[in-house]
Amino acid sequence: MDELVEHWTVLDGELGLVTGKRGGARLGFVSLLKYPTRHGWSPRPRAEFPDEVVEFVARQMKVPTAAFNSCQWSGSRMEYHRAQSARTRGSGCARCATRRS
Repeated sequence: MDELVEHWTVLDGELGLVTGKRGGARLGFVSLLKYPTRHGWSPRPRAEFPDEVVEFVARQMKVPTAAFNSCQWSGSRMEYHRAQSARTRGSGCARCATRRS
C-alpha cells in the first residue's frame, strides 16, 4: 500500500489537470501522469497497469474501475493526453519518454 500511496496519489496541484476529463479519459490521463514517477517512462498498453493501481486511482478520481477499460490507448486524444502529461512532468516530448520495446 505504501508504494501505491507514494507513486499513485494524485496531488492537489495535479487535480486541476483532470478538470473536464471524464470516465476512462480521466483515469487514463492520471495513469499517464503518475506512471513515470514509478517506472521512469510513459506506458503504451493498458496491460502495464496492475489492477490494484487502476483501483487505487479510480477511487481517488471517483470513477468506476471499469471505466479504465474504455480508455483508448491510441489515437489523437491519447496522444494529446501523453503530450499534456509530459509537459506537466517537464519531460518535453511524450514520445521521447516512452519506453521502446
